[in-house]
Amino acid sequence: MLFNFRSLFSPRNVNKISRHLVQCIGYRHGPPTETSVQLKGRDLLTLQNFSAEDIKYLLWVSADLKERIKHKGEYLPLLQGKSLAMIFEKRSTRTRLSTETGFALLGGHPCFLSAEDIHLGINENITDTARVLSTMTDAILARVYKHSNLEMLAKDALVPVINGLSDSEHPIQILADYLTLQEHYGSLNGLTLCWIGDGNNVLNSIMLSAAKFGMNLHIATPKGFEPDSMVTKTAEEYSIKYCTRLFCTTDPLEAAKGANVLITDTWISMGQEEEKQARLKAFHGYQITMQTGKVAAPGWTFLHCLPRKPQEVDDEVFYSPQSLIFQEAENRKWTIMAVMVSLLSDYLPQLQKPTF
Repeated sequence: MLFNFRSLFSPRNVNKISRHLVQCIGYRHGPPTETSVQLKGRDLLTLQNFSAEDIKYLLWVSADLKERIKHKGEYLPLLQGKSLAMIFEKRSTRTRLSTETGFALLGGHPCFLSAEDIHLGINENITDTARVLSTMTDAILARVYKHSNLEMLAKDALVPVINGLSDSEHPIQILADYLTLQEHYGSLNGLTLCWIGDGNNVLNSIMLSAAKFGMNLHIATPKGFEPDSMVTKTAEEYSIKYCTRLFCTTDPLEAAKGANVLITDTWISMGQEEEKQARLKAFHGYQITMQTGKVAAPGWTFLHCLPRKPQEVDDEVFYSPQSLIFQEAENRKWTIMAVMVSLLSDYLPQLQKPTF
């Protein structure tokens, strides 16, 4: 019996073969990997509520979207027809721009609401605001002063709520930091992070997540500026559970010794302007310089969430090859896109899951 080659190349079969080839060739590391992680419909207020696999999934989606959209030029309207309320009590460059452009790039409609545009907790209580926004939008991102306001918003909202920054945590910043380090080092497991500066919200988010990747954490803060005691207690429990090291000191060089990554942040956050002179005096000697890098591990890198002041890190380090700050800033976009896609859809990454 002769094989009918003409039937093999019928339009129907050609289309099927083409789709199969596109799928196979489109995956840089093979076909997509299944996952048991389900984040759709959840809030992201703190990384403490997200397991190691949850956070790894968000980084996986981030890498996937960056590969498909930025490097392959694909158009992925994964959030077409959806809208996002963006509440900003505090001004921002990276959070606002990454969220607005990222949500729009995915086909959605972002709605920016400044303190002058919304009655959050002033002329309208937070419960009523949450209920109103839930009828008009598919998700809420809020950048607020009080974390308790964020929790109240999430309690009464019927749609996912994302922490764009609060006085307690900054989880979306940390996702960008981890994606940057994953891209640079190829893996996060075994890295030693060194935080030099204020025991603030950014540090809290690192403390509540680093050990879940098998990363050690060294912390140097001036006396009186230590991280929150409850966060420290939780971080200590994580370090035991995940067999990592958590080390706290007041000596920046002691903390930097053997570290792979040096990290700092502003010493004077919004709302702390009246404390400026006292803080500058307390943080004297905490500036990250090449002298700090001399005691770090070979191949050390530097992160800063921006905006940056020279007293926190000098120009030599900030603009050096060791500095990953602009890659880190760009990754704010890919990680917040991953968060929104994961909380609002059933998207499965096509890129093979990275080794974390």
